[in-house]
Amino acid sequence: MTQQPLAPDELLTTTRTVRKRLDLKRPVPMELVRECLEIALQAPTGSNRQGWHWIVVTDPELRGRIGDYYKRSLHAYYRSGTSATSLFKDDPVRAETQRRVSDSSLHLAEHMGDVPVLVIGCLRLSTGGLPEGSQASLWGSLLPAAWSYMLAARARGLGTAWTTLHLAYEREIAELLGIPDDVRQGVLLPTAYYTGETFRPAPRVPLDEVLHLDRWA
Repeated sequence: MTQQPLAPDELLTTTRTVRKRLDLKRPVPMELVRECLEIALQAPTGSNRQGWHWIVVTDPELRGRIGDYYKRSLHAYYRSGTSATSLFKDDPVRAETQRRVSDSSLHLAEHMGDVPVLVIGCLRLSTGGLPEGSQASLWGSLLPAAWSYMLAARARGLGTAWTTLHLAYEREIAELLGIPDDVRQGVLLPTAYYTGETFRPAPRVPLDEVLHLDRWA
């Protein structure tokens, strides 16, 4: 498949969460998704376990049911008072950004079931189940691969979004998709061609506000 001529720094700084600009009508070829997943499998994993699994959902009925769970979870999240709009209210500039994030999140929730491809990244657990003290080690074996998938998708003209709100209904979705009990879901990546061409680096806090050399102070 044709890739966009993106330099590494441009790819890394312009791979954005795409919610409103996903093309819900244009089919995504499975070979394109496979290309992105082949690249994702090159990401590092703890002890080289490679315990990841990827469920690619294209069936309209299954997508619709997953979308319903996601929408239900999103609305519960907003009712909790901890969503994006509750943050940085004393900063007019950041408050406006949060408003846009909230608006696009609601849009995606309403249309999650319409996105042509839903990719769920999972991990098969060891016999000991979920570790109590090493969650970072566990999920560190999945999340880099998911980000690699998003980068590969961006390079191929596809938009993605990092989402986890479906996990409020992880058990129900596992039953829907026949996921075994020893497999846990980590991320849901809606995938579609995107509309428009303007992707830019996002505003971020200055590095010196979050950089600590040798000590926290």
